[in-house]
Amino acid sequence: MRCEMSHELPKTYDFASTEQRLYEWWEQSGFFKPSNDPREPGHDPSRKPFVIAIPPPNVTGELHLGHAMFVSMEDLMIRYHRMKGIPTLWVPGSDHAGIATQLQVEKALAKEGLKREELGREAFVERTWVWKHKYGGIITQQIRRLGASCDWTRQRFTLDEGLSRAVREAFVRLYEKGLIYRGPRLINWSPGLRTAVSDLEVEYSQEAGFLYFFKYMLADGSGNYLPVATTRPETILGDTAVAVHPEDERYQAFIGKKVLVPMLGREIPVIADEYVDRAFGTGALKITPGHDPNDYTIGQKHGLEVISILDTAACINANGGPYAGMDRYDCRKKIWADMDAAGLVIKQEPYMMNVPRSQRGGEIVEPMVSTQWFVRIQPLADQALEVVRDGRIQIVPERFTKVYYNWLENIQDWCISRQLWWGHRIPVWYCQDCGETIVAREDPSVCPKCGGSRLEQDPDVLDTWFSSGLWPFSTLGWPDETPEYNYFYPTSVLETGYDILFFWVARMIMDGMEFTGKPPFETVYLHGLIRDEHGHKMSKTKGNVIDPLNVMDEMGTDALRFTLLVGSTPGNDMNLSLKKVEANRNFANKLWNAGRFVLGALDQAPAAAQAAPEWTLADSWIWARLQSLVRDVERLFQSYQYGEAGRQIYDFFWGEFADWYVEIAKLQLAEGGDRAHYTASTLVRVLDTCLRLLHPFTPFITEALWGHLKQACQERSEAFAPKTGWEDALILARWPEPREPEGWEAQKTADFGLVQELVRAIRNARAEKKVSPGKRIAALIAGGERLGVLQSELKTIIALGQLDSTQTELSAALAEKPQGAVALVVAGVEVYLPLAGLVDSEAEAARLQKELSEVRGQIERLEKLLGSNFAEKAPAAVVDKEREKLATFRETAAKLEAQIKDLG
Repeated sequence: MRCEMSHELPKTYDFASTEQRLYEWWEQSGFFKPSNDPREPGHDPSRKPFVIAIPPPNVTGELHLGHAMFVSMEDLMIRYHRMKGIPTLWVPGSDHAGIATQLQVEKALAKEGLKREELGREAFVERTWVWKHKYGGIITQQIRRLGASCDWTRQRFTLDEGLSRAVREAFVRLYEKGLIYRGPRLINWSPGLRTAVSDLEVEYSQEAGFLYFFKYMLADGSGNYLPVATTRPETILGDTAVAVHPEDERYQAFIGKKVLVPMLGREIPVIADEYVDRAFGTGALKITPGHDPNDYTIGQKHGLEVISILDTAACINANGGPYAGMDRYDCRKKIWADMDAAGLVIKQEPYMMNVPRSQRGGEIVEPMVSTQWFVRIQPLADQALEVVRDGRIQIVPERFTKVYYNWLENIQDWCISRQLWWGHRIPVWYCQDCGETIVAREDPSVCPKCGGSRLEQDPDVLDTWFSSGLWPFSTLGWPDETPEYNYFYPTSVLETGYDILFFWVARMIMDGMEFTGKPPFETVYLHGLIRDEHGHKMSKTKGNVIDPLNVMDEMGTDALRFTLLVGSTPGNDMNLSLKKVEANRNFANKLWNAGRFVLGALDQAPAAAQAAPEWTLADSWIWARLQSLVRDVERLFQSYQYGEAGRQIYDFFWGEFADWYVEIAKLQLAEGGDRAHYTASTLVRVLDTCLRLLHPFTPFITEALWGHLKQACQERSEAFAPKTGWEDALILARWPEPREPEGWEAQKTADFGLVQELVRAIRNARAEKKVSPGKRIAALIAGGERLGVLQSELKTIIALGQLDSTQTELSAALAEKPQGAVALVVAGVEVYLPLAGLVDSEAEAARLQKELSEVRGQIERLEKLLGSNFAEKAPAAVVDKEREKLATFRETAAKLEAQIKDLG
């Protein structure tokens, strides 16, 4: 009995009304939770889960393309493994972002005419928590917009109680092992923020400045001098030596002598060091160990005094003598003017400087000697090196492994203290009675040495990366042996941008090995940066920033995700244009329209067949191609080539299913009966599989369309159900399992390939001769050895080539070749299109000659290949296939030569 219910979909897919509804349904249904949850009864600890800990976005953040990239990529991995039936957990959360958050709150205070010092530490921290509660959830809501299927019941924050406890535990353990110490060292200082900043958080930019040349007078009163050049004259006040290259003949006589610091008159030595670049400036280098990292290294080597000339606001301190109290840049102008007046200036010339700026706020940072807390990092780095070298952690793409090695092999001790109020307070107290330093997991009430109660906690907080380095295991309950920690740790994949390989990835590996004895993840997948369509870095100053929220509002989340994912290759930057997103919105519409057609086919076709299936060539071809696609996609997913997998799904769906099979299906459905039933069945199976393959890329439209397909099939007939049955939702549906190719697939694919080539050749000829699309034309086809295939597919060739069925003839060979016809040769098959009055014999001969040249090139290539040792080394089946190609090309060449001859 035919079902009268119509399953027609709206003409266009309305992403705006669909996305939020589907996301709420997924989350409320518990689909984001792992299927084998240790919190639930019946948990099986033997089942290995797939786990990702999200790179925690800053609590201050708003969605940008970097977030969109990692969320899309990680969600793809999560959805794929969930559909594979693997217990899957994606842990969400956010980072307290010490510097960035404090900056936001201080800006808000400034609008009220207040400074944090006026509030006091406790009130300021309370104010910051209020800010966090008000604005801190924005980024997580925006991440939801992207379809992130995180288990939000496990959401964590780096300052929540459990993670704060983990941070203390980690600090105390490292201190007890002698791996944390406090002392003076050269660090990067942010004068505006009044805090130390990490070396990794300093960005260098090329900026116009000057190179200042001046005289370093000898202290012996001889009037002789060393010519020296600098980009920062104010740092002269902190010089403790002048260095020359030991082999520089110009300055041999100066080595070991004393010179006078300009304007201060302090005597300093002239030393020899191979570090000096004889070609830079004058070849004589002023050494300021207190304000330059390279000079600091030279100073340590030669035992030089380290003099700091700046205070925390980057003003000159008492060591600057008459310049004390001046701003660093005012001092630069003043000391240079004074040196000029004293006859010490040689010249000044423009120079492009490499200026260090803080990532937070962009101000110029100053290298300064400061007393800070440090981690003795080399023992941790050695473990992190070993775990990658022995293969326990794989870095994708592999080329970043060398970068990782190089950094860890040359790593410097890590400055972990920050002079902020927002963050994890360093768990160190100082007894005001006996001077004892107390490092403790719990806040002490009395000094364990003297019993005194006058204890003051260290005012500094820890570097934000100290807490986020613990993220893969602290989020699961460490240091406690929680069920979550025991089951879900180690995690599976760490996915992030290659630009934070050192900031975060290396720190997590070091911490994971140190605190858990296990690698925190098995694989590090590094994606590239997103640039504009011209390959330029996006920045607000350039005006080329693309706001992902605007893109999703205009073209839908799926279009943005598909563009980011299909355009990506591991570790490579990608160029993004709105035209690409628009093209993928069109793909979403193509997908929707194909769904509308399939649902319409269900209404057309009988609910059941009367006999066993008789599959057409097109049915067999599309099924063989689909199975080949499933195999290729699985292989590409296993090797992290997600972008290429997406491209192949796109090409199959649009280029093979929609453009070829759907068109043939229209003809087959029109036949009615069993043919229509099995055609509809094939349409359903192919669409169902494509939706499953596309779901990790484009979750919303696939879930919506699959739901309609499922409902229509269930209402129509169980005969249309997939082998796995209809699952509750596509997000939980089984991933298509690849199977070995069957013997018939290659032949059916080749046979249908011949049909495609013929139709394309006919269509191209029509287009070249500007035959109107609706006009049907005659054709004479000489099939030769392929006559059987062509006879069975003639109706398809006529329909798709828009041939006139009454004037189309097919035979093994033509007794007489028509004059003035367009001649085509496709894989040995000859086609003549009698387009009287439309054919230019000379142009036609030129076209055939060009085609013949291409065919001869292929013949030459294959003859060389088969004449080499390839024939001996390659598998016999592969060699036979190449020989078949050569025979076909030779046959084609002979027929092209005959056609050219016929044209005279």
